[in-house]
Amino acid sequence: MEKTMKRVVITGVGPVTPIGVGADAFATAQREARNGIRPIRNFDASDLTVRIAGEVDVDLDAYLDPKAAKRLDRFVQLALIGSDLALADAGLTGEDVAGERTGTSVGSGIGGLGTWEKESRVRFDRNPMRMSPFFIPMLIANMASGHVAMRYGLTGPSTSVVTACATGSGAVGDAFRIVQRGEADVMLAGGTEAPVTPMGIAGFAVMKALSTRNDDPETASRPFSRERDGFVAGEGAGILVLEELEHAKARGARIYAEIVGYATSADAHHITAPAPGGAGAARCLTWALRDAGVDASDVGYINAHGTSTPANDLNETLAIKTVFGERDSAPPVSSTKSMTGHTLGAAGGIEAIATVQAIAGGVLPPTRNLHDPDPELDLDFVANEARDVQVDVAVSQNFAFGGQNAALVFRRFT
Repeated sequence: MEKTMKRVVITGVGPVTPIGVGADAFATAQREARNGIRPIRNFDASDLTVRIAGEVDVDLDAYLDPKAAKRLDRFVQLALIGSDLALADAGLTGEDVAGERTGTSVGSGIGGLGTWEKESRVRFDRNPMRMSPFFIPMLIANMASGHVAMRYGLTGPSTSVVTACATGSGAVGDAFRIVQRGEADVMLAGGTEAPVTPMGIAGFAVMKALSTRNDDPETASRPFSRERDGFVAGEGAGILVLEELEHAKARGARIYAEIVGYATSADAHHITAPAPGGAGAARCLTWALRDAGVDASDVGYINAHGTSTPANDLNETLAIKTVFGERDSAPPVSSTKSMTGHTLGAAGGIEAIATVQAIAGGVLPPTRNLHDPDPELDLDFVANEARDVQVDVAVSQNFAFGGQNAALVFRRFT
């Protein structure tokens, strides 16, 4: 017997970002086109070629027990804060969601990089037996999902996506499928990352992937600009509450949007460079729209991957044109990474939140720092200022090293 697929809605969001923590703060920051890029504060970066990043300003003690927090890598700490915020935003308590009908799908592209660095110094500079017994449990990438489940007693489906910069979108997509199939009523889903560490910044810097605008951090992340010179690393978490529609309606939940489509694809081309012409991204977009049952002409907004790197921005633009046509027919596009920086595995979760807030609030977030557009990139990139527009269907898309692509389609709930 064929199963009836459930409808899935977003009822809560928990953004933990360099421009704001919590739903209201994040939405306001986007509307005001705030910058979250600053000189690095969490460690001495003076010996690095890149000394800027998007760091989260949050009081951990306000959310986490200080003793317990010391046994968690920062990527897990940020995920737990995002989960607290998302549940509160959805009007749910731990008692409401405990049990086997609620699950977790929280991913990280890298995991506990800071823990790896700290314990490596102990191992090689001091004594291997002085390493923390929590070393392995602190660094493995699935621990964000695991700790979220333990925090609230969630014994339903649990998974952890690791697809680099497409992680957050993939985690939300997997959660969507779980609820859609009726395997859970509620899922906490999204991505988290804490890559602003000495090794993290140095590693991306030697790849020539990062912007070196150390003297002008506010303009360093400039997607689709002629003079873009690389992405700016950021940390953060983006956690969403996905809920089966009838379950949400029965408790009178506020609904941001309905999630109606998801797809993922592989470029099968190169370890870091996108497929020429954005072919893999276009394939993913096409499949996501087909899964959602919507035409390209129905889409009113795209939250782009928009990293501010020469190759991504060009190929993403070409992919959008392949699916939606030239500027006159393509929808408005923007990159919130122009404000937050690139939060890697967290990006898909944070940007899914930005997308559903755009639908619910009728405000398209801007692409900051787009004063000198690349003439090859000629779409409507919502330059510099937020735009008041009612959108019924919107897409959030992310692409990753390894050629992994993911796209989510959201629709206004009626």
